[in-house]
Amino acid sequence: MKPRFQWILVLGGVLLLSQSRASEPLKTIELWPAMPPGGPAEPGEEHDVTGPKDNVVAGRPVVRLGNVSKPTITVYKPAADRDTGAALLVCPGGAYRILASDLEGTEVCAWLNSIGVTGILLKYRVPGRPGETGHPGPLQDAQRALGLVRHNAGDWKIDPKRIGVLGFSAGGHLAASLSNNYQERTYPKVDEADSASCRPDFTVLVYPAYLTLAKEGDQLAPEMKVSGDTSPTFISIAADDPVRVENAMYYALALRKAKVPLELHVYTAGGHGYGLRPQSNLPVTSWPERLADWMRSRSLLAKRE
Repeated sequence: MKPRFQWILVLGGVLLLSQSRASEPLKTIELWPAMPPGGPAEPGEEHDVTGPKDNVVAGRPVVRLGNVSKPTITVYKPAADRDTGAALLVCPGGAYRILASDLEGTEVCAWLNSIGVTGILLKYRVPGRPGETGHPGPLQDAQRALGLVRHNAGDWKIDPKRIGVLGFSAGGHLAASLSNNYQERTYPKVDEADSASCRPDFTVLVYPAYLTLAKEGDQLAPEMKVSGDTSPTFISIAADDPVRVENAMYYALALRKAKVPLELHVYTAGGHGYGLRPQSNLPVTSWPERLADWMRSRSLLAKRE
């Protein structure tokens, strides 16, 4: 291992130990003042469904939140002296069945705070209703959440022109869906927050899933309506990811053809579902450093005047 990379991982591990204990959130807001459109995802008590045989990541367990029927956003603000005004709506993954709410949620928000970015954790509805086609509930939740953030940007000291979305695995699919389906809400207007644009200003996809149809020559999934107005996008994935690296590469190719600003990182190895927990044997877990570089290059981490 190269000394510089080893040092980055050691430093990353030290930072993560402190970041994983996220600061107290500014607030948690239920997305829908009444029943969500179409009703809850599935009846049952929301709880951690992790079992004794479930995998650990970097030697630590993962919270797998199931039966989410009351979607929320939780706002985590960085320290005032480092707040850049930028924000990211964070979408955990879990195959649209559960949410990896710490590995791909609170830990991510804590890291974002460390670089001066407000992390807004989206707890979207999972699993879907029986017989449901696609994932309409999560997209409704994401559209509603982004609009709420932009509507409240002044009160939360967020730059309304630097609000992005970051998703992992199924959450990456959700982030990409939001980035390509923002022109019209997929639910009846609830209040003035739904008049605010729900288009992300930038998009971050980490080991995203379901972007293409493998059995159809990796054509884009129908909901991936890539155009010149799709948000500038950062993608990170490992070549040995079981969701198939082609899934990300063909999506990246579509972005390129549409002239969407793009940065794609393909690592030799790393698999799937590592979050941002540093692991010395997995160079792919250095992706947060690359993301921070990309955000700086786009002036997303410049402090507000």
